[in-house]
Amino acid sequence: MTLTVDEAEHGAWTVLSVQGELDLVSSPVVRRCVHDAVAEGRHDVVLDLSQVLFCDSSGVGVLIASRRLLHSCRGRLRLILPAQGAVEGSHVNRVLAALGVRRLFAVYADVASATGEEDEQLSA
Repeated sequence: MTLTVDEAEHGAWTVLSVQGELDLVSSPVVRRCVHDAVAEGRHDVVLDLSQVLFCDSSGVGVLIASRRLLHSCRGRLRLILPAQGAVEGSHVNRVLAALGVRRLFAVYADVASATGEEDEQLSA
């Protein structure tokens, strides 16, 4: 299965929606997308991993490297992982937890909560 990354702007946030398998072959695509966003001055990035069906150690490595990169430029990285019970994409959550690195990431259920749009709707 191939990996695709769609990019969208949500206020100050750049949302990269990743679909497919995040592995040794495809993880450089995600790395490049994050680096491109930072190079363009966008330092608040959401990685929507809700449609990632498989993630291996190289995928986790890209997530950790992305976190480090954004932290170094005073940016923020947020991950979207589906809530409990979701079949699609819950694999990433399990992998991060099994490796003991899930606590490194700010995890949200959806784009609205990750980008603060939910808060804006409540105050409007």
